[in-house]
Amino acid sequence: MHSTELRRKRGLLTLEGGQGEQGRIASPPIPNPQYPIRILHVLGGMNRGGVETWLMHVLRHIDRDRFLMDFLVHTTESCAYDQEIRALGSKIIPCLHPSQPLLYARNWHRIWREYGPYDIVHSHVHHYSGYVLRLAKRVGVPTSIAHSHNDISPLQAKAGWLRRLYLTVTAWWVARYATLGLACSDKAAASLFGANWQTQTHRLVLPYGVDLAPFQDTVEKDTVRAEFDIPADAFVIGHVGRFDTQKNHGFILEIAAEVVKKEPKTRLLLVGDGYLRTEIAAQVQQLDLSENIIFAGIRSDVPRLMLGGMDVFFFPSLYEGLGLVLVEAQAAGLPCILSDVVPQEADIVKPLVRRISLSQSPEKWAEEILQQQSRQPAINQSEALAQLKNSPFNIENAVKQLEEIYYIANSD
Repeated sequence: MHSTELRRKRGLLTLEGGQGEQGRIASPPIPNPQYPIRILHVLGGMNRGGVETWLMHVLRHIDRDRFLMDFLVHTTESCAYDQEIRALGSKIIPCLHPSQPLLYARNWHRIWREYGPYDIVHSHVHHYSGYVLRLAKRVGVPTSIAHSHNDISPLQAKAGWLRRLYLTVTAWWVARYATLGLACSDKAAASLFGANWQTQTHRLVLPYGVDLAPFQDTVEKDTVRAEFDIPADAFVIGHVGRFDTQKNHGFILEIAAEVVKKEPKTRLLLVGDGYLRTEIAAQVQQLDLSENIIFAGIRSDVPRLMLGGMDVFFFPSLYEGLGLVLVEAQAAGLPCILSDVVPQEADIVKPLVRRISLSQSPEKWAEEILQQQSRQPAINQSEALAQLKNSPFNIENAVKQLEEIYYIANSD
């Protein structure tokens, strides 16, 4: 893993690389800023997804007397986390028409007059963050953060000329207007900040934090599986992710078909939803897998399903920023079979992780998955959870690091 140390130097946030403990922050005493520090997070909407779930972990655990977090979103539709966000004292602020820059800018300025000012704008919309932070600069925001949560380099390589122009311009804006750049992995950092991001003085990797409390609960397997009519002796493969090209659901079904050939009692538990669900459901019918595939939909109890409903977790994504659900799967003590393009930072409990190339056949993937059925666990769940608790991926450690970042940034 890439390790980082954030410190104060000549009034700037400086990134120092090197080997050591990831996420360690050291800084000399800084005069107390005026509290609360007001932070505006910018993203599409607060539905259940990796970034959104991480932000909810942060909101629940951050010192809300010192750090006030509001959310500027690009939708007026009700989202899964909206009610809880408001209950915790934060605002959901719609800012519409991001595809129409001039109209979006007018909406932004109106919102700023009504809800601002904010000390920090923290943008999570990848390259579009360049435009967001350009607007933030115009209204005088002192600290602008661009946060990269994904590695979209495979998409960038296939982009047409108009898309390449957009990426070039917005990347230049990110470089110019982001006073701080954060990323969930080295790959995600390179995707937004460029291949030489490690030489830049205010770009760093910030590990995701996961609330580990639900993984300490006792979960009855029979109860969980009965909810989905899963036989008690079934071998259950699990996947959590939106139905999107990135998550590679078509390949997931090809692998599942090979597993079922050798182990007919297999069930594939798919958690999530998205625009490809109808297409994937049709593919299930074509492969005659209707009895073996379970569409669980969007769930609020993913830790419970991992602990009680799954025997193996697999994740053959085409690309990832990190994969927050992989952190959760390791907290649940599940063997994890994942594609080799997933960032190495995801390998936290290493005995649980097995990587396979996407160039390997579905038969090879199925063989690896089936081996987990008879293989003795390399580490038990309580031991895996203990490793997570002592890592930067524990939400308590991660929030302390983020608070320090906000604290230092706001003191400049």
